[in-house]
Amino acid sequence: MRPTLRQLEYIVTIHQIGSFGLAAERLNVSQPSLSAQVATVEAELNVRLFKRGRTGATTTAKGLEFVNRARKILSDVEN
Repeated sequence: MRPTLRQLEYIVTIHQIGSFGLAAERLNVSQPSLSAQVATVEAELNVRLFKRGRTGATTTAKGLEFVNRARKILSDVEN
């Protein structure tokens, strides 16, 4: 499974904002939909990208590696 460009955008946005709820607002999607897309990526890749808590979402070390690659892919696609 390869994450879609939209899923990459979701994950990068969550990382930037640090919140699933606020990221969903910025991306104009529902929070449950956003969470489901991230959970799909995490399950398919067998990696946890974010630690979820009351104060928001913190990117894990593996998640940060993923975000850096996702940013490059998204940048390459834009150019």
